[in-house]
Amino acid sequence: MAKKRANGEGSLRKRKDGRWEGRYTAGHDPETGKAIYKNVLGRTKTETAEKLKAAIGASMEVDDTKKPDDTKRENYTVSEWLEVWLEDWARMSLRPSTYQTYKGFMNNHIGPRIGKTPLEKLTSLEIQRLYKELLENGRVQSKESRSKPKGLAPKTVRNLHQMFSSALDVAAAQRLIRSNPAKGCTLPRVERQEMQTLTPDQLAAFFQEAKRSGVYELYYLDLATGLRRGELLGLKWTDIDLQRKTMRIQRSIARQNGSVGEAPLKTKNAYRTLPLSEDAVEVLKEQKKKAGDSPYVFPSPAGGPMSPDSVLHRLQRVLKRAGLPRIRFHDLRHTFATLALQNGVDVKTVSGMLGHYSAGFTLDTYAHVTTSAQIQAANTMGSVLATAER
Repeated sequence: MAKKRANGEGSLRKRKDGRWEGRYTAGHDPETGKAIYKNVLGRTKTETAEKLKAAIGASMEVDDTKKPDDTKRENYTVSEWLEVWLEDWARMSLRPSTYQTYKGFMNNHIGPRIGKTPLEKLTSLEIQRLYKELLENGRVQSKESRSKPKGLAPKTVRNLHQMFSSALDVAAAQRLIRSNPAKGCTLPRVERQEMQTLTPDQLAAFFQEAKRSGVYELYYLDLATGLRRGELLGLKWTDIDLQRKTMRIQRSIARQNGSVGEAPLKTKNAYRTLPLSEDAVEVLKEQKKKAGDSPYVFPSPAGGPMSPDSVLHRLQRVLKRAGLPRIRFHDLRHTFATLALQNGVDVKTVSGMLGHYSAGFTLDTYAHVTTSAQIQAANTMGSVLATAER
């Protein structure tokens, strides 16, 4: 994998033949405006880095006082540059799901508002006003989102800023603009949502109401495995082996550009195979009868993938009827992890089942649980040692 370097410094990677390769952008095609890539080779990383630096320096020997006047550079609009950046720079390193998210940011939020602005005239004030508008009235309206706030979440605006600023960094490195105007913007503060979990007593009431509502299998399987919402809805019967009692997590279901469909998983660690308990196997056998001919384990009434919004609405109805506090769907995943850790399952195992990229991340997320377990372990060892001294 190529080693990422700062914007304008190219990239380094070790080839299969043992040599190092440095890759950089050496301008744009005068007719198409697309980037022209070149490379240098070396026997060592240090040698190649020096060659890469020299090559980039040679390609960028221009008078800084001049405006970019070669090819169609100075004629880019914001939308045109974002398209070039996404296809020629970012796409090779992005996951397909991230690529689609960035396309949505461009087409639904940036393009309709400031897309026609000449890139070289874009200001921090314009971008700041864009972020303010998105926070107040940026949500793309769909049937499922009618009851939701009209503005984008602060976290979404921050993610959009990260993409936009990266594109403008490259524009500055290519001398299309003098500096990145997004760096002068103030970003909205993200309030971290407190984790809420269901207790064993609350789970009993939850399951009773889920059975009465006909959605027991859906929520039981999620609480038994800790799947993300999209992973749960992306399950197909071809992923389930009832005889071996295993389940493969292969895909996710997400809403992209207004439509529901399959999407790649969040990270490479999310692709995993999980064991199934005897109870989970029986629950899946019952669900098989309900699913009919659909390839999906939990299909929509039409037989296709279920909408992520729909499954959340069902959860809120069950909680309300059961007299339980309102929680997020993701809190079912937190409930699985918390109960597993409290009942002696080691952190590494829980981390693998959740599809986290590291056990350290799991430890940080569930520090309140592991700290309690450590205190209990310390007290237990204290008792053991005190007994030994007598």
